[in-house]
Amino acid sequence: MSMLHPASLGFILACAVSLSSSAVILENGMPILWSQTVSQVTELPTQDGILTPDPWRYLNRMSLYRLLIAATDPYMGSMGPGPTENPMWGLALQLGWMQTSGRLADPTGLTTCGLQTGDAMCISPQSWWSCVNHFSSALSFLSAAQHGLMGAGVQVQLQTPAGSEGYCTTYVECSTQYPDAMTKWDAYFQALKASTESALPDNEKKDSILGAYWVAQMGSLQASASCNAKQSHYSSEEVLFANSWMNSAEYVSAAHFHSSLEKSVKFLTPLPSRVLREGDVAPNIADLTPEENHSLSIFSWMRSINTFLGGTLVNMWKGAMCSVTTREQGRQMLEQLLLNPSFATTSFLSLITGMTTSC
Repeated sequence: MSMLHPASLGFILACAVSLSSSAVILENGMPILWSQTVSQVTELPTQDGILTPDPWRYLNRMSLYRLLIAATDPYMGSMGPGPTENPMWGLALQLGWMQTSGRLADPTGLTTCGLQTGDAMCISPQSWWSCVNHFSSALSFLSAAQHGLMGAGVQVQLQTPAGSEGYCTTYVECSTQYPDAMTKWDAYFQALKASTESALPDNEKKDSILGAYWVAQMGSLQASASCNAKQSHYSSEEVLFANSWMNSAEYVSAAHFHSSLEKSVKFLTPLPSRVLREGDVAPNIADLTPEENHSLSIFSWMRSINTFLGGTLVNMWKGAMCSVTTREQGRQMLEQLLLNPSFATTSFLSLITGMTTSC
């Protein structure tokens, strides 16, 4: 009888917990299986002197985020005094949530990739969620390496599954296929380096860094439109949630959300702990927690209001996020809306209107 790899066992235990409670986001205070990721660039797979990580293995992809956080931490002094203030913690935690909620598994059912009963550490290239996340992890890591953040002269060639088209694997290839997104990541890492010479007060420096970060992250999400065909493998409810989740990025990016470890945990914990099925209608999904049902209801409400207003809610919000001060207020409002069930949705609309007039 074959023994389970410790990583697979840890993941399966995390998934077992998630069957009866909110999504499992942390393990010993860190993203899922963080302790088994690499902490040095030299620990990644190499071939002929070139780094060859496989982002279709969970530990490899999470390792890219760990290395990115470590490489950019020296520039994060304005973010706050703690060791987990880097905005890229949000992406690492998001990957862990996708894993434990089953969203990195093969949705076609043709393979056991990502399944607890199959290859639990596999990330399926057929998953819409893993495809979208690839554009955040791969493009940012390749850009960071290009700008010397992984060490002088480090070259990277990402592995890709056989038969999977559309996934760029080198800086040059990604820059050719997705020039807008790569240019924005380049600008972010250049801005980070320049921030050490900036004389701005910390709150303005922080706002500036977060602004550049979210411009880059939105560039990745826009490039991930090439993943859209993969949504056909999911229920209509999961597709609605996925699109609402993408749309929510417009709000958090405009507010320059500080996606530190602590704040990201708050926003990710109430997200659905499993892939939604046909007939799942919040707030009455029996096997999801009240918090998960609430977050899905809020996503649904924002989608309905935006449709009712002819798509202008996002534009109203962006218009209101016109200064360091209103963006700080915006971050607090988003937290209230998602996490406080007693916060009236009407308050959200009236506050946006008031903030817009002050711009």
